Amino acid sequence: MNNVVKLLPLAILISGTLQAATDNPWYVGARIGGTSFDSVEEPLKGQDLDKDDWGGGVFIGYNVNSWFGLEGGYTYLGQADYANDGFEVQGLDFVGKFTYEVSKSFDIYAKAGGFIFDADNGVNNQDESGVSATAGVGAEYYFSDNLSARLEYQYYNQVGDKGANKPGESDVHFYGLGLVYHWGAPAPVAIIEPEPEPMPEPAPQPQVVQIEAVSATLPFAFDSDALTQADIDLLQPVAQQLVDYPNTQLYVVGHTDSRGSEEYNQTLSEERAAVVAGYVGTHFGIDKSRIVAQGKGELEPVAPNDTEEGRAKNRRVEVFVPGFEMTK
Repeated sequence: MNNVVKLLPLAILISGTLQAATDNPWYVGARIGGTSFDSVEEPLKGQDLDKDDWGGGVFIGYNVNSWFGLEGGYTYLGQADYANDGFEVQGLDFVGKFTYEVSKSFDIYAKAGGFIFDADNGVNNQDESGVSATAGVGAEYYFSDNLSARLEYQYYNQVGDKGANKPGESDVHFYGLGLVYHWGAPAPVAIIEPEPEPMPEPAPQPQVVQIEAVSATLPFAFDSDALTQADIDLLQPVAQQLVDYPNTQLYVVGHTDSRGSEEYNQTLSEERAAVVAGYVGTHFGIDKSRIVAQGKGELEPVAPNDTEEGRAKNRRVEVFVPGFEMTK
């Protein structure tokens, strides 16, 4: 069991080395479930084995991009009991994780890599360390940008060693549930445009005055088209420009991040634009003929979509009243 003493501190070290950051692709999690031993080899073969047990572990991961990440951690795979003791397996996983985004809240993934194992047979007092291949599949549901849950299966190929004076060898299957915390989910970023410059004093003779454009960018929450009080505050100078100058026109363009299908994001961006246009028209008495609203979906990002901060910046509605010249 000396290798157990070596593996556990390393797993604890891996799970506790990071600090939260605003823009951080790291995540950490834990999992628990059932395990099953099969395809056993000597000296386990032919024994009256209890092949089912429980297992679990902790892990840490790094998202290289939106579809690929790296994971490592400690996993306990339980014990196949026989002769008042048994064949116990634990170790360290190092895998690549390949993800396919089904919707904004749901992913499926596959994992493949290696497992540095410690196999201990308490019946014949044999202990073996080594590396075996491992692979798995799973599904992940996001409750929020920070928290998700996993349902997964993972296969460990021929863990241990067979033959005389060996602990034995077995395939091990793990199936269970996991909970994952993702660091770096950003708060919405509001971009406040400056107030238009005051109009110059009237000259004795007519002169051309340049009225500056007014715009604002309204951030939206994940998968939402709801206006917040902060959004309404940002709209005030834009709406006032429309009230002050009845010949001006308002342009409203909705955008989304890249999570979800392109069709869904196009519809969501149009809904966001319609909510903003409807609010301005209703609360400030602006005729619909003066408002042009459209959605661009995920096609015009202002930041990369492979980070949480970037996706938050892309979930937005841009409002714009063009500048113009007038004679005073």
